[in-house]
Amino acid sequence: MDGDSGLNILYVDTLDVMHIPQLELRPVSSPFHDMTPGTHAYPLGQIDLSITFGDHANFCSEVLTFEVVDFLGSYHAILGRPCYAKFMVIPNYTYLKLKMPGLNGIITIGSTLSHTYTCDREHYELTTAVINSAELRSSGIQ
Repeated sequence: MDGDSGLNILYVDTLDVMHIPQLELRPVSSPFHDMTPGTHAYPLGQIDLSITFGDHANFCSEVLTFEVVDFLGSYHAILGRPCYAKFMVIPNYTYLKLKMPGLNGIITIGSTLSHTYTCDREHYELTTAVINSAELRSSGIQ
């Protein structure tokens, strides 16, 4: 969950695991910025996917548009402000919870602190490796 992001991001590896062919992507011509250090990135395309939160007794389903990117990430997808708005989500970053209205009451989606720490650590290590690699390329060292 990233309340600062104006995009819903899906990594191409996740698309592959879902067995969705890249031919289903709609072309996109505009880049986005601040996703990779010091440069802009072009998504491979966009795709609309039906997303459901909750269980069979209390759920909420909407169609979200994702920008599909072809670079390394430690997540499967990043849900940004478009998701929050469509699902009317209220994030609580302190307790690592998302709350949203469902058919039969409030749906609460959460995680554990240990799982969040593991994801953040993997993201930090991946980001550090990408930045170090970019610095080596720009300095001419291979």
